Amino acid sequence: MNIAIDPGTASRRTPTLRPYLATTSRILRQLRNDHRTVAMILVVPALLMTLLYFIYKDTPKNPLNPVPLFDRVGISMLGILPFIVMFLITAIAMQRERTSGTLERLLTTPLSKIDLLAGYGSAFSLAAAGQAAVACLVSFGLLGLDSAGNPGWVVLIAMVGAVCGVALGLLASAFARTEFQAVQFMPVVVAPQIFLCGLLVPRAELPGWLEAISNVMPLSYAVDALQQVSTHPEATGAMWRDLAVVAGFAVVALCLGAATLRRRTP
Repeated sequence: MNIAIDPGTASRRTPTLRPYLATTSRILRQLRNDHRTVAMILVVPALLMTLLYFIYKDTPKNPLNPVPLFDRVGISMLGILPFIVMFLITAIAMQRERTSGTLERLLTTPLSKIDLLAGYGSAFSLAAAGQAAVACLVSFGLLGLDSAGNPGWVVLIAMVGAVCGVALGLLASAFARTEFQAVQFMPVVVAPQIFLCGLLVPRAELPGWLEAISNVMPLSYAVDALQQVSTHPEATGAMWRDLAVVAGFAVVALCLGAATLRRRTP
């Protein structure tokens, strides 16, 4: 006995990339039309790096450490600033989709949660790549930031760190009910990572319990990877390990975001 299969039913049952690509394309179109957000993504980190340059421009050199202060702090900030900006923008954008009802309508379609979050993650990750490239171009090309390693590694690490910020922003938005609540996650999720990532005090010099906390924070590994590039002319195993840890945090955050994403807006 022959059983006819409706082609439409078969296509609905077969996983495809179409929902994911459609979501990515939609978010990119929205970003392209939102000039203020584009400016914040591409311009703000570069401007803050410029401000940092003028802060340290006339700082006396330490005879015990010939590396200029701007080089030591600046290379870490190239990982921190994209992380902060992308976390904030992603959390607010996702919460805006939820409060406007767009998210609830999308989740009534065959679009899966993982397709939705992967689409958001991919779109904002492309923006993060542009952000990291612009910030590094300004820092190395115009501000004279120097490192022992190839600046291309700095761009890669900054981009992966920004992608991790995107993933954590998507995860944080799942626990917020308003855009204001999404912003309130900044001091909870981001600020401790800035304090404990090694920017202010080397992580090895932190009290043991604080060092243990810093070991479970992705920004710590991003800064460690950047420090490897700062002091080594070639890519090191430690750099690749730290980069893989940051990427792993991003994947876990996306999976947790998919698991906690509500189908209905409270």
